[in-house]
Amino acid sequence: MLYAILTLIAAPLIGAIDFLWIGIIARGFYQEGIGHLFAASFNIPAAVAFYVIYAVGLAIFVVAPAIEARSVVNALIFGALFGFFAYAAYDLTNLATLKDWPLSVTFADMAWGAFLSSIVSALTYLVATGVVGY
Repeated sequence: MLYAILTLIAAPLIGAIDFLWIGIIARGFYQEGIGHLFAASFNIPAAVAFYVIYAVGLAIFVVAPAIEARSVVNALIFGALFGFFAYAAYDLTNLATLKDWPLSVTFADMAWGAFLSSIVSALTYLVATGVVGY
């Protein structure tokens, strides 16, 4: 039950914060670097699936262990590492296999993954321990 609750907390946070980054703050950066790869329309089911699956990963591998350790610092650190590794897998694979995938997008996206995952993990930890009572 803990993993389900953590996922329900984390998934909307990931989606909302990621939308702010991709859709507003860094939109021009991504448009310039990889705009030629963008689909004509946004695939909402794929995005929701990603956010839920990613939130499950954060719940199992980051937030639940941080709750067990009673440490928001663990959530921040291990969230950053989880995000860095996950986004590195995506971005470095793209760099290795896709024509014209920019190195600047690779580095920026890996940093974003670390930041996003760290913040979401800490917020999920704080909600789970402070509001839900874990």
